Amino acid sequence: MANKLFQKAREFVEEALHSEHEGDQHNTEEIAKNALSSAFANTTEAEKEQLREFQEELENHSK
Repeated sequence: MANKLFQKAREFVEEALHSEHEGDQHNTEEIAKNALSSAFANTTEAEKEQLREFQEELENHSK
């Protein structure tokens, strides 16, 4: 069974990275950050490493 929190976090990060409207971008980034936090508690070590990469991408995109 796939980890749904992990999948949702990945989807939200992708959405935030591709958001084109500034107001929407801020909102989607906040949603993505919350999803990442939720997913960390319920993931394997391999998934946690991927989540860290997603978080880094999101942070770099926000700059």
